[in-house]
Amino acid sequence: MRTSAGTGTHRVVAEAMVLSNGVNVTLVGGTLPHIGAVAIAVPRPSLADPAMPSATTSVYTVVGHKDDKIARPAAHLLARELGCLAVVTAGVHLDNATQQDVELLVANSRRASERLARRLRLRHRFTVRE
Repeated sequence: MRTSAGTGTHRVVAEAMVLSNGVNVTLVGGTLPHIGAVAIAVPRPSLADPAMPSATTSVYTVVGHKDDKIARPAAHLLARELGCLAVVTAGVHLDNATQQDVELLVANSRRASERLARRLRLRHRFTVRE
């Protein structure tokens, strides 16, 4: 399943593969899609309110990259919203990016992740298997 947010060099594409115990998502965009960070999120009840869903998220970032700013929130969102394991590989790059470019790419990554979560929720039933 695939969705996107933004246009031109600020477009971010989210593509998911649904597996038996979760989702594996690639989140890429800008002018040079790559592997910059990988995040895995495990759903759990919120510590503040056990009636609310949350997730524990771990990230590995490639040296010199800042894609954890995209991978971590995307994995956390997907695990929390879908109630399953979520792995996100992220790589968004734009040469000579300004702060405004970065903010737009991060926002488009969030939008693409939210759209993907909605579409997955409508089409699949997720059950976490240990």
